Amino acid sequence: MTGAAGARLLAVSDLHVGMADNRPLLDSLRPTSDDDWLIVAGDVAERMDDVKGALRLLAGRFARVVWTPGNHELWTPREDPVQLRGEARYLHLVEFCRELGVVTPQDPYPVWDGPGGPVAVAPVFTLYDYSFRPPGTAPKKALEQAYEAGVVCTDEFMLHPDPYLSREAWCRARVRETERRLAAQPTDVPLVLVGHWPFLRAATNQLWRQEFALWCGTELTAEWHRRFRVQAVVYGHLHIPRTTWHDGVRFEEVSIGYPREWRWRGHPRGLLRPILPFPEGTAGAGASARAGAAPDAAPSGSTRTP
Repeated sequence: MTGAAGARLLAVSDLHVGMADNRPLLDSLRPTSDDDWLIVAGDVAERMDDVKGALRLLAGRFARVVWTPGNHELWTPREDPVQLRGEARYLHLVEFCRELGVVTPQDPYPVWDGPGGPVAVAPVFTLYDYSFRPPGTAPKKALEQAYEAGVVCTDEFMLHPDPYLSREAWCRARVRETERRLAAQPTDVPLVLVGHWPFLRAATNQLWRQEFALWCGTELTAEWHRRFRVQAVVYGHLHIPRTTWHDGVRFEEVSIGYPREWRWRGHPRGLLRPILPFPEGTAGAGASARAGAAPDAAPSGSTRTP
């Protein structure tokens, strides 16, 4: 793009349009300029037709859409006619996005030349490796403790790592590939780093149920905002929308979340978060709301089955 004066780089995540009460929110997402870009940081929906329908709608409205998957897009629900699993499911969505012109983690990073730019918008797909766990606790023990507490992410039953042996192995492969690409980026243009899972473990301190942090990221990304030339970081997953600052870098959690959550807290900063240009007077601001329950977790004391 050529940098139209009124253009904005916007972001949203955790649309969860498979829930009927969230569909009107999707329908209301519109640009205010013909040159607006939209970052969609994962968890659009679970069923393939819902994911595709939402991305098709947004791609028709915004000048450019940048998408990275969350855990929900990677689930394989029994009722979904598309029974692809793991990497095959992800790559199927990548090919669909390319047909729409939607940018994915497999594509060259586009450069935003609008207000606040130029920046390269870098969607990344990293998953998690259970490293957000209590100090000195082995992964197996941490998982056992989570199961005993009744806080178990649905990923354990519906997010398959095929062809990798485990979600941890898939995570490590994704991190290696992403680091290679980020290191190869020209340093004269800063990055807006976009992922679904938090890049820093500190983000999970806001969770009421700390057991859920196991499914919230990897320690392997903890230095990325310092190691690479990052201007801003966009993520979701936690359903705790807020702005924080770490080492002088702005982190934006941009999720909408489940109806029970947004009805409680409302949308005080709107459904679409401005990333660039950065709104005046919001430096250091951030919501103090905590998650009432861990997203995607089984209720306390319950048992989940595949």
